[in-house]
This record gives sequence, structure tokens and C-alpha cells, in this order.
Amino acid sequence: MTTSQNLFAQAQELIPGGVNSPVRAFRSVGGTPIFMQSAQGAWLPDVDGNQYVDFINSWGPMILGHAPAVVLDAVRAALPHSLSFGAPTRREVELAELLIAMVPSVEKVRLVNSGTEATMSAVRVARGYTGRAKILKFEGCYHGHGDAFLIAAGSGALTLGAPDSPGVTQGVAQDTLTVPYNDLDAVKAAIAANPDQLAAIIIEPVVGNMGLVEPAAGFLAGLRALCTEHGIVLIFDEVMTGFRLAPGGAQELYGVVPDMTTLGKIIGGGLPVGAYGGRADIMNQVAPAGKVYQAGTLSGNPLATAAGMAQLRYLHEHPEVYEQLNATTTRLADGTRQIAKELGLNYTVNQVGSMFSLFFTAAPVNNLEDAKQADLPAFGRYFHGMLNRGIYLAPSQFEALFISTAITDELVDKYLVACRESLIEAHGLSA
Repeated sequence: MTTSQNLFAQAQELIPGGVNSPVRAFRSVGGTPIFMQSAQGAWLPDVDGNQYVDFINSWGPMILGHAPAVVLDAVRAALPHSLSFGAPTRREVELAELLIAMVPSVEKVRLVNSGTEATMSAVRVARGYTGRAKILKFEGCYHGHGDAFLIAAGSGALTLGAPDSPGVTQGVAQDTLTVPYNDLDAVKAAIAANPDQLAAIIIEPVVGNMGLVEPAAGFLAGLRALCTEHGIVLIFDEVMTGFRLAPGGAQELYGVVPDMTTLGKIIGGGLPVGAYGGRADIMNQVAPAGKVYQAGTLSGNPLATAAGMAQLRYLHEHPEVYEQLNATTTRLADGTRQIAKELGLNYTVNQVGSMFSLFFTAAPVNNLEDAKQADLPAFGRYFHGMLNRGIYLAPSQFEALFISTAITDELVDKYLVACRESLIEAHGLSA
């Protein structure tokens, strides 16, 4: 047995399912999870001495690749001053100032410890601000593991075939409305059927949790208009897209400003952190300024804020990073699309900026039902073909890939060669 296999066998005796986050278990692709040893730039060495080119980048935050010097130097400088204070620090103020400067919708911001905590808190604040109970989310969008979000959830819940988790009460489910992504008419119907009852509409403006799915033309602007008309708080979950698609996230890219925004691991350079922010009148509802309670001992952790500020300042000062990321990802997406076409597969490839997905279906993918038409066994074979060729992809059809600046032209070529060979292998085609 390999070291990874031994570790996984041991982990299953100690940890539910052997993993600390469900999609890591390789359930949808089969086989044993790979246990990683370290990471540098674009490379992931595992505990068995294999090396992989990383196209997940810790699910988004490693925009500059793994262990960039600018981030490590900031953490080293902060490290001697202790790991946690549970008291205010200068760096929290500086990070808040930077977030407000970069994200169009954010006038005030509260730091938390994860994307899940950010989305849970944002919904609570929206309910407190409006005095309403119900929220609307979109099928296949994943906003963390808060109870209200595990209704028609994407990502790991979808991979496991259990989008409605046991433990979520009927009362919570009754207050969570779901409609298909990219369906503005369904949103209008839901609002009409629940007059003056919706506190918030929460959405991944660009979806990364049913694979990469982009908003249809006018969809986000239509949501903005509906929320303004009906007094509903519009929340953009930019845990994945914030600072990745543009310095100001998807809201900058599409020119649509929500009322609130949630952010995650990217603002910590990969360390555990999150934030929610928005209009000052809404954020002033948060204790101690207002009556909506939310707290956290580790919020504004000094190492996370140091790492996050280093990465965000770099991105803020070097907008050319986005040109590089977009060019690299376009070459990957176009090359994948061309290879599939040459092999007679006509598969769908979706891309927005430095995120993309290869869907194992010929039909366009605009929502969850479209994504679920993909050939999952074929994807599993393809995933392992790529893994065997040194390419580390998300172990699920329902996840986006994230590109870093560490992906060079040579590594793009390596990916495309592996892609062709793995598609041939997965489908038993002749070369």
C-alpha cells in the first residue's frame, strides 16, 4: 500500500469518512485521496514522493501560487508577536480599510473566521435589518454548511448526492426558497408568492460549486433591480470570486453592486479567515453598533490579517496579474475545448477569468439541471488519467478549477497533453 492509502485507512478510524471536508474523499471519482506533503508555486508533492501541478489552489485563494514570498515574509514578520490576542489590533483596521477600498459594495466590514461564518452572519444581519424571515438561494449554489444553505446545495453536498442534509429542520427549510440559477422569471414568481417576506437573496454571482457557471446577460442586473424594488437585501457570495475575477470581484467585473458581500479564504492568503460587509446602514445593525449579535475570539487573527493584507496589496498594486491569469486560463479553456472537439466529444467548457470547468456533456451548462447531465463515470476516469499524468484537478465534476500566476506556458502545455491522453483513455478512443 502507498503512504496515502495507509494514512486514509488510519484516518477512517479517527475522522468521519477519513476526511475533514467531504469532497476530499474522492467519493465521486473513486480511489483513495492523495495526502499532500507540501506546496510551492504550482507544485504539490505528496507523501509518496509524487508531484502534481495544482489546478485547485486550495479552492481559490492561492492566486499567486503556493507559498509566495510576499505572503510568507508578512507572516514571518507577524509571527514573533504571538498567534492570537482576542483584542483589537492595528492590522484589523488596515485590512478593513483595504477591503473597503477594493470592493465596490463595502462601506463597513466585519472580519470573521471562514466563508461559512461570513454567509451565516450576512443572512442574520439581513433578517435583522429587514425584519423578515425568508431568504432565497439558487439551486446548486453553495454558501457553506449553515443550515439555511443546505437546501439544494452544490459542491460537496451535490457530490455526495445529499443536497438536503439530515439535521436541517423543517422550519429552516420553510424559510429558504430555492429557484434555478439564471432564471429571473422564477425569482419574480418566488417574490410574488411571498410578498414582503424575503429578507435576502444570496447568490454566487459566478457559480463555482456546480462547476463553473456564469451569469446570463442581464441576470445579475435583473436581481439588483428586483431587490431594490421589493426592499430585499442582495448578497453576493464572493468567497470564491472576490479578488480573483477582478480586484473588486465579480461585482466589479459585471458592474452590479449588491447590498452586502461575503468574502473568505482569499483575504487571508490561504489562512482561515472571512468577512462580510456592505452598506453602512445595514452593517450598523451589527453588535455592538446595533442589536444583531455576532462574535468570534479569533476574528481578525494577526497571522491571517498579515497574510491577507500582503496578498491583497500585491493584487491592488499589480493589476497586470489579472491580464496574466485571464490569458493563461483562456489558453487552457480554449485548448481543452479544441481537444474535446477533435476527439468528437463536443464537451462544454465554461470560463470566467481565472476559473473554468470541463463538463462531460455536449449541452450548454447554465444551471444545476444542465450540470447534472454530465457523464460522471467518464469524468472519474478522466480525473484519474490526469492524476496519473501529474495533474491535480478537483475530485468532482461539480467544482471549478482555479488558476494561479505560477502556471507557466510550459505547464499549460503539460496540462493540454495530459488532457488529450486522459480523454482518449477515459473513452477508449484511438489516438
